[in-house]
Amino acid sequence: MCDTPSRVRAWQGWLDLPPPSGETGTGPWTDLTHTLTEDLSRSPAFPKPVFRKLLSMKEGGNANITEIQMVVHHGTHVDAPSHFMIDGPTFEQIPVDRLCGPAVIWRIEKGPLGLITADDFEQARPRLRPGDMVLLDTGWSQHVNTEQYEEHASLGIDAAEWLVDHQVKLLGVDFSTPDLTAHRRPAGFTWPVHQILLSRGVLVAEHLAHLRPLANTRVEAMFLAIPIAGSDGAPARVLARPLAGVAA
Repeated sequence: MCDTPSRVRAWQGWLDLPPPSGETGTGPWTDLTHTLTEDLSRSPAFPKPVFRKLLSMKEGGNANITEIQMVVHHGTHVDAPSHFMIDGPTFEQIPVDRLCGPAVIWRIEKGPLGLITADDFEQARPRLRPGDMVLLDTGWSQHVNTEQYEEHASLGIDAAEWLVDHQVKLLGVDFSTPDLTAHRRPAGFTWPVHQILLSRGVLVAEHLAHLRPLANTRVEAMFLAIPIAGSDGAPARVLARPLAGVAA
């Protein structure tokens, strides 16, 4: 069901990418973000977040002020290389052009605990171009806030290596993690997919939503994440809109 865990890797530097294509989308933006709540699905390793009003106008305050306490990997977010690379860039060190630009949204549906392979990517359409982002619509976001959500598919090592070989700059998934789900990991698990991708600066975005209307199209995407100093990840508002007049 899963690949043998890989060794722990060191930061190897940002993957070389072609110059930005200058492609821009048209029409309204689609929000690919889950609304943050205390009860949103999360890794069992993470504490429950706390959102509370420090000041409330309903209770006589002169303003509304909300405090947030949560890990940066709660909800829709982007992982920095430092998430698994001790010497990798932290979030504020990520170049802005790594967080926006053309993307393909591929509908690749698997059953519970399925494996997404390099062959799935080879067959996916529209075709990938060097420097694109890849967003996977597996249909799994519909299971958020249920026990089934953690039965999601994962990427094989061959699929992760395929993304690096094809100069992808960001992978986004509509489930918890591109690695094997938490309750299925063997002893000594080393998050091989994260290791392969982040060691080359291929960013990882998790918990995407609402991809289905844009499935199997090229889009302009923006991962509007907060540049938190020293952080291994950041919450993000993720938006996408179709790229007009672009051949598949």
